[in-house]
Amino acid sequence: MNIFENIESIQNIIYIFSSILFISGIKMLGKEDTAVKGNFLSALAMFIAVSVTFINVINPLIVLIGIAIGATIGSLIALKVKMTSIPEMVALFNGFGGLATFFIAWSEFNSIPTNTFQYVLIMITTYIGGVTFSGSIIAYGKLSERLKIEKSSIITKLFTTLFYISIIYLFYSIFVAKIFIPSFDFFTILLILTLLGGIGFVIPIGGGDMPVVISLLNSFSGIAAAFAGLMLLNNVLIVAGSLVGASGLILTIIMAKAMNRSIGNILFVGYASKSSGSKSEETGEVKAINVSDAYLILENASSVIVIPGYGMAVAQAQHVVRELGELLEENGTEVRYGIHPVAGRMPGHMNVLLAEANVPYDVLVEPDDINPSMDSIDVAIVIGANDVVNPSATEEPGSPIYGMPIIEAHNARTVFVLKRSMSSGFAGVQNPLFFRENTRMLFGDAKESIGGLVTEFKE
Repeated sequence: MNIFENIESIQNIIYIFSSILFISGIKMLGKEDTAVKGNFLSALAMFIAVSVTFINVINPLIVLIGIAIGATIGSLIALKVKMTSIPEMVALFNGFGGLATFFIAWSEFNSIPTNTFQYVLIMITTYIGGVTFSGSIIAYGKLSERLKIEKSSIITKLFTTLFYISIIYLFYSIFVAKIFIPSFDFFTILLILTLLGGIGFVIPIGGGDMPVVISLLNSFSGIAAAFAGLMLLNNVLIVAGSLVGASGLILTIIMAKAMNRSIGNILFVGYASKSSGSKSEETGEVKAINVSDAYLILENASSVIVIPGYGMAVAQAQHVVRELGELLEENGTEVRYGIHPVAGRMPGHMNVLLAEANVPYDVLVEPDDINPSMDSIDVAIVIGANDVVNPSATEEPGSPIYGMPIIEAHNARTVFVLKRSMSSGFAGVQNPLFFRENTRMLFGDAKESIGGLVTEFKE
């Protein structure tokens, strides 16, 4: 017994050490120049925490097999995934985190809860974990554009109804089933309704809101992990889950604010219902430009702002963008990169791409930093971005995105828009920027277009 107590004390000390590493690692993720080290510290903390758990595991072989399988699958996914598919991968990882806590709670219920507090924890953890899993799978389908279901469809309405039913049933399981034990297997019904409810939670949300949803699901997976830690009396799981849950929730609030919308509006209303006004129509004449003419304008520019969007990710153009930026700087041009919080398909998507291309962190600017001086910028290069530079958000009260803070690229002296076509953005709202007098459309693959500019500068 004394030996066991000593082992448990050693475990708790190492868990505390792992928790410190977690906290330090997550703090480092806040800056791009320390993000890689922070990610490594967090992974190391998890490895240490899992390793020390082996001390009093009855059958460590089963745990080792589980770790080996998980590590193999995770490594293969991480090595093969394309940068454009990172949002989908994040959605899946959130989902499997929720699934893990779902199974833990299920297992604890089968062990028969010893007190009311533990019983309530099991019910809540089951629900949050299940909703996170099935909701993340739907988010994966929407982000990969494999799942296309209209918000007004019968399927959407059915699953949305099941979501509300699952919430009501959760309250029944907590407050009624514990006291008046039903004759039927109420917990199995809760498991099924939870998974169906997760589908109904995400399926009506528009694709343009997926970055916020991913952040929220990430928060849910952390909260579920923290509750699982309370059930298992595991300190490191409580700390790690709380950190992920809190940071994910804060990021969700920040992103909702960046869209000038409440979380409730994003989850339960969406762009389509935000305004009864009509969307912007195509007006004016589009002015196309070729690479040679764009080069002549850039060569004489003293200041350039690059505004990337999902199109840059699709074209994998971040490396040639960085090369063009370096050539412009050699030519005496001041180059900065305007990053909108919700550009791309996940939180920080553009930051990740530019960091991969070794673009210095200190030249990245947010909308509030660049908008006041946008009228002094010679050229704004918009690469595959749409909704985050749409002037309708500030000029058209009837627009579904009216009130959303944007990067005001239209105020620059000249605007280059790099797009494959005139299609609208993920929010489905047409962009009048394309028809402005100071806008020039450079059609084609962004990587090839930027590569052509790089060639012009080198020659």
